[in-house]
Amino acid sequence: MRITLERSNLLKSLNHVHRVVERRNTIPILSNVLLRAEGANLDMKATDLDLEITEATPAMVEQAGSTTVPAHLLYEIVRKLSDGSEVLLSTNPDGGSMTVQSGRSKFSLQCLPEADFPDLTAGSFSHSFKLKASELKMLIERTQFAISTEETRYYLNGIFFQTIEAGGDLKLRAVATDGHRLARADVDAPSGSEGMPGIIIPRKAVGELQKLIENPELIITIELSDAKMRFTIGSVVITTKLIDGTFPDYQRVIPTGNDKEMRVDCGSFAKAVDRVSTISSERGRAVKLTLSEGHLILAVNNPDSGSATEEVAVGYDNEPMEIGFNAKYLLDITSQLSGDDAIFLLADAGSPTLIRDTAGEDALYVLMPMRV
Repeated sequence: MRITLERSNLLKSLNHVHRVVERRNTIPILSNVLLRAEGANLDMKATDLDLEITEATPAMVEQAGSTTVPAHLLYEIVRKLSDGSEVLLSTNPDGGSMTVQSGRSKFSLQCLPEADFPDLTAGSFSHSFKLKASELKMLIERTQFAISTEETRYYLNGIFFQTIEAGGDLKLRAVATDGHRLARADVDAPSGSEGMPGIIIPRKAVGELQKLIENPELIITIELSDAKMRFTIGSVVITTKLIDGTFPDYQRVIPTGNDKEMRVDCGSFAKAVDRVSTISSERGRAVKLTLSEGHLILAVNNPDSGSATEEVAVGYDNEPMEIGFNAKYLLDITSQLSGDDAIFLLADAGSPTLIRDTAGEDALYVLMPMRV
């Protein structure tokens, strides 16, 4: 293999693919990136056996061929080369090493044979549809913060996607929960997604997708089966295994009888929560909301460091009540709201609260209260 390509193009593609590679691997080939030169492109592929990213970048191919080299090492070398330079990649005749040359810099990297590199993309997909990048990004951003990090409840370690009938329309819905809070977002279901199985996309794949959606105007092709899902985002293809588990019936935890409505300016509420929570202990982070007509008092009491209160004007005309929430969870949810006001639908101090965005009905949040 012997190819020349722009350092900027090589770096951009390596930046996309090398993130998948784990720093520590018991299987040596998984530390490597597969490089395949043919036609006028260099194709790169990296995998951790659950997630695979491939990308094609333009190159001047003098001699076609393929090899695998350490992903993080190649990325660091290319990152440190001069801006605007050209990079020559060439393998020696026996394929045991690859030379990286740019200007006066020359590196030799150990190679492993392409034949050892695993392939995740085998198998066919039952459903295929196209979705605007901005819509996929919205579904991910509105729900990602609620993904559970508790490994024992592995079926909550991702975002659940399904198509569902809502208000007479077919919607593509994303849901995430960690048992303390739940986030749900909808977009109009694209053609081809009808009847797709409910699937759970793992947290790592969700994070990579979010980073790869750089152009919101792009149309993304999505293909899926019961076990795998593939996203084509421009020249990047990301394939992920799905979480093999059953997502809980989230509809059961969304309250329907919450009749006490509080409407509050989102920005001033978030700043007030942030200010009073400065004094709370990292472990508890509980903030007490005391509601009366047109009036809200936020209070935090920490036996070790003191107390804090702040008053906020709200739209509320029900009987007075007190309820406690985790301050971090409140801030996570309010940061996702795009409208000026947040609407809290409450029942009592021990029941889950429903939070809606005034900007639209496409997202809702459920938050479990805390004892304060």
